[in-house]
Amino acid sequence: MGLYAAQLAQIWIAISVYVLIAIIKKRLKLESRLYTILQILSLSLFEKTPLDQLLTNLENKTEDDNNPKQLNLFDLTLGR
Repeated sequence: MGLYAAQLAQIWIAISVYVLIAIIKKRLKLESRLYTILQILSLSLFEKTPLDQLLTNLENKTEDDNNPKQLNLFDLTLGR
C-alpha cells in the first residue's frame, strides 16, 4: 500500500466517522456539536455504556456547566 493509498484510506475513514456521528446526532436528537460528541466518544471508548445513555447524559451535563462547583484559580473580579 503506497503513501497515496494510505492517505486516501484515512480520508475515507474520517468522512465515514463524521457521517456516522451525524446520523447518531440526528437519531438521538442531540443539540451538542459533532466535535463535542466525538470528544465524549473518544474519552469513553472502552466503556460499556450504551450510546444513547452516554450522549443523553452529555446533554444534561452541559446545562450544569453554567454553575461550576470548582473555584476559579484566576478570579479576575477580585481586583475590582
